[in-house]
Amino acid sequence: MATYKVGRLERSANLIAKLVVRAGIGPEKTHLLTVVGRRTGRAHTTPVTVLALDGERWLVGPYGNVSWVQNTRACGQVTLSRRGYRETLVAREVDAVTAAPILKAYLAIEPITRPAFKIDPDASLHEWASIAPKHPVFRLEKQGTPENTGGS
Repeated sequence: MATYKVGRLERSANLIAKLVVRAGIGPEKTHLLTVVGRRTGRAHTTPVTVLALDGERWLVGPYGNVSWVQNTRACGQVTLSRRGYRETLVAREVDAVTAAPILKAYLAIEPITRPAFKIDPDASLHEWASIAPKHPVFRLEKQGTPENTGGS
């Protein structure tokens, strides 16, 4: 699976987004994700969209197996922050069937990511499940929460 490469323009946009989110400006769905690097052991921070759906929170990797996704898999926990608020959560990657409705809902709130998905937004959940392996989805849970079924 090809890894999405962040270009100079996107790095600049991410830097601006970090400053904006840190200040508490912008959509409530946007947070700073901090995760420990799998090779360096250093904390890395990037802006992300957190999807709230049916009382649960989700992280979606619209661009595939990027660094924060790989680090989250390796570490199993992330810290979300926004304007002075910080919360450390367990991140559990879910299977394709569980991910399908999450991916569809994510695209509805983040239409800018549509080119990365290469699927009709109105596609069936079966079709969404078929592309799920290319777009990792993590269920965010408070630490100490029992593991739910549907994870991978």
